[in-house]
Amino acid sequence: MDMSSGHGMSHMSMGEGVPSLPQLQNFYWATICTAIGCATLVNLYNKALYRQRMTATSSAQLYPSRPKAPLPRTIATIYALGREVSYASFRFNLSSKQWPWILPLRLPWSSPTVGRALLVVAELVLVLVLCFYKLDPNDQWQWEDIGYRTGYVATAQLPLVVLLAGKRNIIAWFTGTSYERLNWLHRWVARILFLTVTIHMGFWFASWDRYDYIKIQLATNPIAQRGFAAWCILLWIVLSSLAPSRRWNYELFVMQHVITFVGFFVAVYLHVPAAVKFWVWISVGFFLFDRLCRAGATLVVNVSLLNKSPKSLAPKATFECLSGDTTRITITSPRFKWKAGQHVFLSCHGLAPLQAHPFTIASLPADGKLEILVKSKTGGTRRFFRHAEKTQTLPQASYNKNHDRSVILEGPYGRIRPLRQFDSVFLIAGSSGATFTIPLMREIVSYWMAHTQAGIDTDNRPSSSFQGAATRFIRFVWVIKSRSQYTWFASQLERIQATVDRLKNASYNVEVEMSIYITCDEKLEAVDTFLGRQDVPESKDPIYGQEITFAPKDGTLDCVASTQSSTDDSEEANSSVIQVDSACLSAQIQDKATTSCGPNGVCCCTQTIENEAEAVESGRQCHCQCGVDSIEAVNESAVPIQYFEQDKPSSGVSPAEEKLEKVHLPSVPMMSGRPEPRRLIREMLEQAFGESAVVVCGPQGLVDDVRRSVVFLSDDRAVHKGTGAQGIYLHTESFGY
Repeated sequence: MDMSSGHGMSHMSMGEGVPSLPQLQNFYWATICTAIGCATLVNLYNKALYRQRMTATSSAQLYPSRPKAPLPRTIATIYALGREVSYASFRFNLSSKQWPWILPLRLPWSSPTVGRALLVVAELVLVLVLCFYKLDPNDQWQWEDIGYRTGYVATAQLPLVVLLAGKRNIIAWFTGTSYERLNWLHRWVARILFLTVTIHMGFWFASWDRYDYIKIQLATNPIAQRGFAAWCILLWIVLSSLAPSRRWNYELFVMQHVITFVGFFVAVYLHVPAAVKFWVWISVGFFLFDRLCRAGATLVVNVSLLNKSPKSLAPKATFECLSGDTTRITITSPRFKWKAGQHVFLSCHGLAPLQAHPFTIASLPADGKLEILVKSKTGGTRRFFRHAEKTQTLPQASYNKNHDRSVILEGPYGRIRPLRQFDSVFLIAGSSGATFTIPLMREIVSYWMAHTQAGIDTDNRPSSSFQGAATRFIRFVWVIKSRSQYTWFASQLERIQATVDRLKNASYNVEVEMSIYITCDEKLEAVDTFLGRQDVPESKDPIYGQEITFAPKDGTLDCVASTQSSTDDSEEANSSVIQVDSACLSAQIQDKATTSCGPNGVCCCTQTIENEAEAVESGRQCHCQCGVDSIEAVNESAVPIQYFEQDKPSSGVSPAEEKLEKVHLPSVPMMSGRPEPRRLIREMLEQAFGESAVVVCGPQGLVDDVRRSVVFLSDDRAVHKGTGAQGIYLHTESFGY
């Protein structure tokens, strides 16, 4: 801790063949820069591979995403081996009775991926080697030398911690990733820094303890006092950055994190000798660079005087209630462009002061608007939903622009390899994770359309360059907890299907398969919890344009309360509207609840569907009361459930059932149960002619399941190991901070 006498230590030798302290610091950064350089080369190769595949697509080459030359095939084999190792993780099914101390953990628990673990271990080994190289920890006369060295090594780690924390991330720019995919590494490098500082303090304390000198040093030596203060602050930063603390109150975490960060660097600056203070200034420079870039970009995005957008000084947003306590926030004519899969930080200080939350953009720039779907939980997201409820209950005539709110956007952030370079794409989302996967699917389809507008040649391949996609097949899976959540993206899914039908009619060799799973399995919703409130919303049939209301599927007409006739002259309106008593319907659902679920009290919608075709053909439906389509949701609905009498079937099928089937397209199968990602991914891979992409966004349980499935299939099919099986690229996004 006492580095006051260390001003001359930087060039003093600690023994023959022992590097000087500055040499150790330089070696640390030479190793870090080498690792970043290797990742940069991989990024450059991926970019070159993308351009090569797009060129092959434009020249109508067969299977452009399949490596053909010996060198690309060798690199593809290396990629496959590296992915199998880096994607792998281990699943632990530990019993809380046998291991009571693990009770707070989420069970079953999945370990971090092997790739992440190897990076952390490599950083840890590097730091420990630099700390103890040619020094003996058992020799008490070398304890002060170890104390000096560990202090210098710890100081050299400061810029890396700051670099990995920035949103305008230099390392991310070189390596082709985004800040949120490096944030975990920022936390682990900070923990290794804390370990280094603890070793530094421990050896100084051990040296002082030989003379019973610890209390005297802490009481009289300002350098020791500042060093001990820096260690205490860093201890708090590490503890408060653990996942439970971040999730408890993220806004409070961010605020105190910045304050303690400043305090830590002040204490470090006052503690270290002048010879190494430049490491502190480098760290501060990286921090200020990130903040200035973010501030400048935020001004350009939001202030109309700095761009071509006139009218209001800041963007205006409308708030709309959706089912499942979800708010749709819409900003018309946004002042920046983005790509599918990116996200922004949104602040609305009029509703949630001093809060900024990251939200995935659910629309494309071609839509002319920026849409965000926000799940209502606590704090600011709950206030958004309440504001939407209040404005949506107003009569249309009284609604005006004064109910729109000014917002501040920061971003866009996020990066994913362009999916149109892959032969087949598998997209699976849990709940609101569809805000990530649906824009990606729409983007690929839009490239297909750009090709057809440029012309289609005789080989069913586009003729224009750099506009189309090498993708032939898209498999889309969406796991939701309520049938009504389908309405979030009903119109978009319909347009996708209609577009694909037109392309196939024009003999274009593309295919999109979509399916929706309804499940109340909490393993799939470990993070994103749904609160049943508006799961019987009044809506418009997106196909026929008729006013309908979603009703629980109980297969009965016994709850008809009254019949009203319409006086409208239109064909749709020349029909009677049957009013359904919600209380009566709730009672009938209660009567059937005991027979709707599976045996032994197991909910039927948690069962894994092993054969999707059979489930769709049999029309398997689940009427359990475990999810948000519950009796309470029906009772809380203030809108009577209604349907048109002209749709009344002559058979025993209820009009509500028939109307729901009309809303859900025949080409979008909907079934009750859990998907089996491994089987679905295998089916996609078996028809692929080139490299495939698997993209998952949802709760951690779903992400872990998909990741393990990809690793298993890559090994089982011997990808790029002489079998002809093509590579699998995996991109994961999970809920939470």
